[in-house]
Amino acid sequence: MAGRSYERLEIEHEGPIVRVWLGRPERRNALDTTALSEIESFFGAANRDFEARVVVLGGRGPSFCAGADRRDPPGRERLSATSGASERERRHVSQLGLRASRAIEDCEAVTLARLHGAIVGGGAALALACDFRLASEDAFFHVPEVDLGIPLSWGAVARLTHEVGAARAREAILLCERFDARQAAAWGAVHRVVSAGELDALVGDWARRLAAKPEVAVHMTKTQLRAYSRLARLGDVAESDGDLLLGASRLGNARQSFPSG
Repeated sequence: MAGRSYERLEIEHEGPIVRVWLGRPERRNALDTTALSEIESFFGAANRDFEARVVVLGGRGPSFCAGADRRDPPGRERLSATSGASERERRHVSQLGLRASRAIEDCEAVTLARLHGAIVGGGAALALACDFRLASEDAFFHVPEVDLGIPLSWGAVARLTHEVGAARAREAILLCERFDARQAAAWGAVHRVVSAGELDALVGDWARRLAAKPEVAVHMTKTQLRAYSRLARLGDVAESDGDLLLGASRLGNARQSFPSG
């Protein structure tokens, strides 16, 4: 991971702890093609960085992540009907968000989401892909996809259902209502909630405690937990998420080709 520069990410190393910052504060860290591609690339490379024990994912500025960029939706340049892209390429591009989320989930290091401000749509998908989620009291979640005329994708339906249960997931996804960090914690989507001034101390404490534990035991346990999670999600049909997005965008009732906050 060392030595590479990114347009949308800022990387900080602190011994065995790596902090990854979404670096578009002026856009509330909205996710475009470059951002998702860099997330997929970084977390894939993290599996070959054996010094990295914990990866913290956070967002610069007032929010963690406002979801997919509605001004410049991920993959727009290749998903356009006039782009000349083949159907196979369009399917590949439509899964940018899913691949980024899976790269986080498949990261061999323990992953921790540092959450504050808005956690919207695709931002929630990235947070759910992390092993732990720590939030400040000002954080709120919003899954607006249905109101935007498209389905929630990027594998987030299966992950949210697994974390909070079907009833709560149904409420969050279909009603599209905001819920704050305390509610998210009550549902089981967030592990701890503290004041904004205490968030960095909490994140740092958890990261250091996790990094100090026996390395191989932590790694084996993480892979066990990941395997059990996937076993519980046998109904996960995320491979078709991109097709759902493409289909919804072609119906004409979607506000944008991809979701955002």
